[in-house]
Amino acid sequence: MTAQPTNITGLDLRAEIDRLRKERNAVILAHYYQSPEIQDLADYIGDSLELSKKAAATDADVIVFCGVKFMAETAKILAPEKIVVLPDMNAGCSLEDACPPEKFKAFREAHPDHIALTYINCSTEVKALSDVIVTSSSAETILAQIPADQKVIFGPDRHLGGYLNRKFGREMLLWPGVCIVHEAFSETELLKLKAQHPGAPVAAHPECPPTIVDHADYVGSTSGILNYAKTMPGDTLIVATEPHIIHQMEKALPHKTFIGAPGADGNCNCNICPYMALNTLEKLYLTLRDLAPRIEIEESLRLQAKRSLDKMIEMAAGTVGQGDLGAR
Repeated sequence: MTAQPTNITGLDLRAEIDRLRKERNAVILAHYYQSPEIQDLADYIGDSLELSKKAAATDADVIVFCGVKFMAETAKILAPEKIVVLPDMNAGCSLEDACPPEKFKAFREAHPDHIALTYINCSTEVKALSDVIVTSSSAETILAQIPADQKVIFGPDRHLGGYLNRKFGREMLLWPGVCIVHEAFSETELLKLKAQHPGAPVAAHPECPPTIVDHADYVGSTSGILNYAKTMPGDTLIVATEPHIIHQMEKALPHKTFIGAPGADGNCNCNICPYMALNTLEKLYLTLRDLAPRIEIEESLRLQAKRSLDKMIEMAAGTVGQGDLGAR
């Protein structure tokens, strides 16, 4: 159950969060898609798996995951001895919602000659039904190790799977899920933006549809896009992913200009993740105060899910957390 606000009027939330962080021996993690005020309070900022690995390696007793539920669950899978809390348990993911475990199980059973290569944006139950988990930073390295004649199911993101199919000449069987944030970008509006900024490269997340990816100079995860911003030619970058990553770009590279790719009407906020936005400073404070809501995973399920994560870590080796699918 999500912690319900009580009377917190007049509290210095930042000071209270810092106090409770020390008292609880807690580490605060924030995904790049969190609001700038939460990013600036976090101990670590990054991609979901990168953050989970950092959390598991700390001596903290409590992990506060400012992201979405599957990210917090991944942290709990990798660090079961720690208390893991999420500021709002309603912070879900359209990709997770698109892949119910019972339907995924039936799909696997209908294709017994396929292995399941599954994007980390899925539930613990789907991870437990998978053979290898991938992130956008490790997918290429892992897919390159799977024999060309091995049949593969890839889910739940059909755009990431389709990108990998095209790049590797594979014919993976794709689950039909999409990220509602990356699906919202408009090719027409992107082309208008490119015309307004001639020569500016485009960096896109592979969760974007092909109509966006095909115009990108760089395709990669959030960490990869941030790294590309540091080495790109020129001083202006068009960014086709959730726009809160631009906060870190502007902090690291104040002399460069970063422009978020537009949605269908050219100026909507439809590319802001509504699930990530559920986390607020008030909820972060209450979560630290109450150590709730907590992530709990039944042990046999956790171990089944951990196998697919461990396999990813083994196959990805040094690429995990680097966030680089590569330049086009």
